Amino acid sequence: MKKSRIVYSTETSIKSDFDKEPTIVAVGVSDQKVRLHLDRKGGGKVITVVKGLADKKENLIQLAKELKKKCGVGGSFKNNEILIQGNKREIIKDILTNKGYNVKLSGG
Repeated sequence: MKKSRIVYSTETSIKSDFDKEPTIVAVGVSDQKVRLHLDRKGGGKVITVVKGLADKKENLIQLAKELKKKCGVGGSFKNNEILIQGNKREIIKDILTNKGYNVKLSGG
């Protein structure tokens, strides 16, 4: 049994993979695959959805505020996605590209 592993043991000297600290991988801005989607909500209103951002929640909320201000529209931040009212993909793409993000348009 070369590929066996211990399921349970009373031996205290045995270390398992679960005892290790999780490693946090730093993702650079240019390494992220950011996608700009168009979506229609209930009343037929179009929103721009920014997906694929991997950062702290506080930083993403700050980025959402900046995008809303520069686009001159409302929006929100939910489920690690930034929602901006209206079709503002080109403006958002320019802003994020200037910040160093790898941005692609998709959907719509």
